[in-house]
Amino acid sequence: MTSMTTIVPTMTAAFLGSFVEVVEAFTIILAVGVSRSWRPAFIGTGLALAVLAVLILTLGPLLGMIPVELMQFIIGTLLILFGMRWLRKAILRAAGIIALHDETEAFARETDQLKRQAAERRADFIAGTAAFKAVLLEGIEVVFIVIAVGAGRGMLGYAALGAALACVLVLVVGFVVHKPLAQVPENTLKFVVGLLLTSFGVFWVGEGLGAHWPGADLSLIAILAVLGVFSFAAVRALRNHRGAKLEALA
Repeated sequence: MTSMTTIVPTMTAAFLGSFVEVVEAFTIILAVGVSRSWRPAFIGTGLALAVLAVLILTLGPLLGMIPVELMQFIIGTLLILFGMRWLRKAILRAAGIIALHDETEAFARETDQLKRQAAERRADFIAGTAAFKAVLLEGIEVVFIVIAVGAGRGMLGYAALGAALACVLVLVVGFVVHKPLAQVPENTLKFVVGLLLTSFGVFWVGEGLGAHWPGADLSLIAILAVLGVFSFAAVRALRNHRGAKLEALA
């Protein structure tokens, strides 16, 4: 029987992960629409969504043919790698080792680039391609997040719902505000998503190997807490190390 301790983390992980990806895609779409016109932006976006729909319809039925344990192990492993990549970058950004991602800067860069191409004969095609690429690449990330978060526990519907809510929220806020979502604390989102995805990955790899977690699904909370403690400790240690290096150079 599905419990809220599984549904809520599943929807939250899918929502937050998808939110980050949709923000990045929407920034490019907005840059195309503002600097060139909305027609190539909508055409590129529509074509990308069509390709994504074909991929989902093609790959979706194959999931039911894979043994649950094997799927949990494979997806759990991929999820750990995917989550750790986000978590590593989020830790380095929080510690000041690498710069924070700036959606306003990305918007300005895309806008300037498209304006320079506006005089070219194929400007509309280039603009549409930019929107298509952004939506397709970020959309594939969203599909992977939904499959990774939901497939291992038969929670694809809830994961898809979380992703859909993220898409709707970004579109509503984006069109109402009509500017890049620069106020979104992206690194905080990526930090949380990295923790959630890595926690799910550890949990599912264990289940795929036949491990019996204490407290069943409740053990996800313990895994998340342990990873969170070590991640925040890493941020603190890196900040102190960076501060010591700066003092030594002063």
